Amino acid sequence: MYDVHSVREDFPVLKDVIYLDNAATTQTPVPAVREMEEYFFRYAGNHGRGAHRLARETTNHYEDAREIVASFLGTDAKKTVFTRNATESINIVSRGFPWEAGDHVIVTLVEHHSNLLPWLRLKDEGVNFSIVRPDITGVVNPEDIMSAINERTRLIAVNHISNVFGSTQDVQTIVRLAHKEDVMVLVDGSQSAGHMPLDIGSIDPDFFATPGHKGLLGPQGTGVLYMKDPDMIEPVFVGGGMVRSVTDTGYETEPSPAKFEAGTPNMPGIIGLGRAVEYVKDIGVGDIERHETSLARDAASQLAQIDGVEVYGPEDRTSVVSFNVKGMNAHDVAMILDQTKNICVRSGYHCAIPGTDLLGVDGTVRASFALYNTQEEVDVFIETVSSIVSLVA
Repeated sequence: MYDVHSVREDFPVLKDVIYLDNAATTQTPVPAVREMEEYFFRYAGNHGRGAHRLARETTNHYEDAREIVASFLGTDAKKTVFTRNATESINIVSRGFPWEAGDHVIVTLVEHHSNLLPWLRLKDEGVNFSIVRPDITGVVNPEDIMSAINERTRLIAVNHISNVFGSTQDVQTIVRLAHKEDVMVLVDGSQSAGHMPLDIGSIDPDFFATPGHKGLLGPQGTGVLYMKDPDMIEPVFVGGGMVRSVTDTGYETEPSPAKFEAGTPNMPGIIGLGRAVEYVKDIGVGDIERHETSLARDAASQLAQIDGVEVYGPEDRTSVVSFNVKGMNAHDVAMILDQTKNICVRSGYHCAIPGTDLLGVDGTVRASFALYNTQEEVDVFIETVSSIVSLVA
């Protein structure tokens, strides 16, 4: 049985705050921090750049982390690249894809800026661009995406779960229909990896990007990019560690994943990410999903019953709840929650201005839940929001 109070013991900061900003970053559990500490204190060396024992042990731990992450996501380790974050992962695809003038990309209006700007920038290089609108709850109809395909469409970029609405896109259907038209799909899994069971092999996207510091519970500065066919992507960064041979006239790159990991990587971060993913796996991501969605849906339901509060997103939301208190700025609500009850929430556009604009508001308050949040915290949160509403009633 899921024991949230036992889980909380591995996140010391929760003794001081009610942390509901998990869609931005989660806390990292003690076992993962200890794993990074062990790297620094016991065997710190560089990855793949030495024959001595510290270099060998560092390389082994780093590559062990790759195997752990790939197995957890259902991907091939040789096609699983470590990056700094999902933003870098998506940019690697957008900058390294073999575009031709007149090619066409499709995205949705509920994307995080990190899955919007890299494609928008391609307009300057002659790549055309279409944006598909969701319904008012942030759900995109796969048929609307298919209707936007033309003979020059090369790729569809879509989030798995919206960081504003908490809505889940039917990526499996999108991928299946797109592949019938010989169109590739990139799935942004920033809000799904670690929050719900995933088998990337079954979903079958051409690219899957996720940060390490959200549902996977790893440290900041870590990310993952899966590429079904990494040979088709040119590396954005070149330098040490990604070359097989160099002459005064050219160079030959290593195969994936080394091809995309130029320079010294974030070795302690990736090693910590590997341990964090083991932590998530040991608890059970299915249990985590049930716990988080139960809290989020209860919070959304209770918020909707407060006169003066407007809640956004679908009823079958994931762990994200966006709302506003009528007559109050979202940032003011967030500050009061923090200053009165030590409740940490997000406020503003959540790096997704077009999606938030759909709601006709200047930002929202966002409470997002993780495996360590409790029903007691939800109750305090709801009670505090009710108190805030009474200030403007």
